[in-house]
Amino acid sequence: MSGAVENNVQLKPEIQDLGNSVYAIDTMMGGYRGITSSYLIASDKPSLIETGSALCAPVVIQSLQELGIGRNDLASIIVTHIHLDHAGGVGDLAKEFPNAEIVVHERGAKHLVDPTKLVASAYRVFGAKMDEFFGPLIATDSTRIHSLGAQDRIDLGGGRYLESFHNPGHASHHVALIDSESGDLYTGDAAGVYIPETGDIRPATPPPDFDFDLAQHSLAAMKAVQPQRLLFSHFGPAENIDEIFDESLAQLNYWVEWVSEVHSDNLDLDHAILMVKKKDREVNAAFYQNTEVAEKFEELSSTAAQVSGIWRWIESQKSSE
Repeated sequence: MSGAVENNVQLKPEIQDLGNSVYAIDTMMGGYRGITSSYLIASDKPSLIETGSALCAPVVIQSLQELGIGRNDLASIIVTHIHLDHAGGVGDLAKEFPNAEIVVHERGAKHLVDPTKLVASAYRVFGAKMDEFFGPLIATDSTRIHSLGAQDRIDLGGGRYLESFHNPGHASHHVALIDSESGDLYTGDAAGVYIPETGDIRPATPPPDFDFDLAQHSLAAMKAVQPQRLLFSHFGPAENIDEIFDESLAQLNYWVEWVSEVHSDNLDLDHAILMVKKKDREVNAAFYQNTEVAEKFEELSSTAAQVSGIWRWIESQKSSE
């Protein structure tokens, strides 16, 4: 893997102080820096947002220790959704921090209790990369889980809280979270993948749950809460909010349009993947000029996986007509 670090567990954690008692933790997923972020809100009730994969758990645990979070201190472990790059470390972190409540949307809760189907689905999408990037998801005791509804509130102590709202499109179990004190919006994957090195936004449309209509609605819902800053799980903080939301929507429309064109011509998925790769290089040429960055994010969010999710959504629309 070009640019990867050979053993992410032995690396010194990379922690960024974002102000307002918020700290970004690079989980060093797959041995790369700059792919997946976890965030600690060091409030009166310290809370971790996103765990990274199971293989990232030692890095996240060490980072929390360096930030002064003891074994009994963490109040909440919150995930925007249950995909393994966001929630794969839940079981490991739940064991390490026994007082932490595990917070997840109600549609995802059962899969943290029994991860069998979730892991099998991930294997179908990622294949051999599963063992390289993710590792095993340890089941979580159901008594530790707090399930979020369509709208909910997570107490951070001292009058501070996270407002959560259901934000499907990328996944049916996805939520967005906005901090009452800082105005930070934790986007998960609902606003796409942000590339801090280049400022690009890449679509996040994997199977099996991608829904184009819901994804557009979720972008509008995030914009409507008027965040002060966006905190991406992939990757890091961004402040040019309107520009990012507009670009996320534009890129999403591009990819759906390209895949739909191939589908309407009665060609197959392989043709769609080739078409998108070609068109994307034309539209987003600047992104591909940084070869190392482009390759790194292709490892995380492959074109084939994103096109497959769009293809599946188009097929479902056709079958329901």
